Amino acid sequence: MHAFDVLGDPVRRRILELLADGERTSGAITEAIRAEFGISQPAVSQHLRVLRDAGFTSVRAAGTRRFYAVESAPLSEVDAWLDRFRRLWDQRLDALGTELARGRRAARRPAGDGPAAPAGPGDAAADPSTKGT
Repeated sequence: MHAFDVLGDPVRRRILELLADGERTSGAITEAIRAEFGISQPAVSQHLRVLRDAGFTSVRAAGTRRFYAVESAPLSEVDAWLDRFRRLWDQRLDALGTELARGRRAARRPAGDGPAAPAGPGDAAADPSTKGT
């Protein structure tokens, strides 16, 4: 199964999000997924199996409990594929950052306080030789 077929399902993406915080038992995963998506335990087990078979998760047994964890290799492959497209949005994000910074600077400036106009040759306040005359 292709990585994006696996990640295209919202339940499987949510399972990976839960596992991103660390290893969890199949029971804890099932409980969280059933509460959020209202699906049965066998349906959650099927999603866990797809993730495991596709290499996105690993499982280890500890007695009767099964602990699932994220495997990084398939996610690294997805990241490498996406890297070809990153330049398309990086430029836009950089431009957005610039505009946000301009907006913050404008918001800090008091109302009506624009950039100072340069002093002209006839401006008495700017010419020290005209003081007191």
